[in-house]
Amino acid sequence: MLTHPFIPEQILLTEPDLHADPLHPLLVGVVDQVRTVVAWAREYLCEPHPELGRKGPVCPYAQGSLDRDTFYLAVHRGDTVNEAELDEVLAVYRDWFHRLEPITGPSAQFKTILLTLPDLPGERARQIVDRTQLRLKPSYTDQGLMLGEFHDGPPAKGGLWNTDFRPLRSPVPMLVVRYMVASDLPFLADDPATFAGYLRYFGSRGPTSLRGQIRAAAQRHGLPIPETSADVSILHPNTNQGVR
Repeated sequence: MLTHPFIPEQILLTEPDLHADPLHPLLVGVVDQVRTVVAWAREYLCEPHPELGRKGPVCPYAQGSLDRDTFYLAVHRGDTVNEAELDEVLAVYRDWFHRLEPITGPSAQFKTILLTLPDLPGERARQIVDRTQLRLKPSYTDQGLMLGEFHDGPPAKGGLWNTDFRPLRSPVPMLVVRYMVASDLPFLADDPATFAGYLRYFGSRGPTSLRGQIRAAAQRHGLPIPETSADVSILHPNTNQGVR
């Protein structure tokens, strides 16, 4: 368990913490739901799916995150959530994410924080998660991060290889922070703000298979393509796969 250095009520848990005795107070009453998130990651994200439309696991990073103990779980309690407050809570975890090891190198792409909302009832959770992700996504991509939305709805976004597949379905509502990778382009190219964030970090260094899409999106949004990345420390263009 990691405790925020300045905000002790905000903690990050790993899988062993879900079986501690005694449990952390944040987990009382919801530990089974949070354990379900880890089981979902292992049994769904880390495995192939017949509807995915490509080979390999649903998420090519989940197994590496679990194996490296960089699969961090945060818990935000309450059956109602003030969205402005949720933005602030997420901002703390986002800023903390930047300081968590590993910061550079190939292993950094596997680091993730899953902010779970185990008390929120179904429809309310779906609305809050979707609105929050839509509202905050540009500010996260500006920092080289992705903010993913997951709930049992499931979220309306289809898969890249099978648009009828809904890969972001999860048993517990959550918002997920991870580093942006070069293959995230299809999730960012339609919005000029998020695409600008992509260009800031990857410029013309995206995967060869995506460079045509980079040029087309840049022309569509009237944005120049930088020749080099502004921050090469987090670039991991070694895969063309993503959770969708």
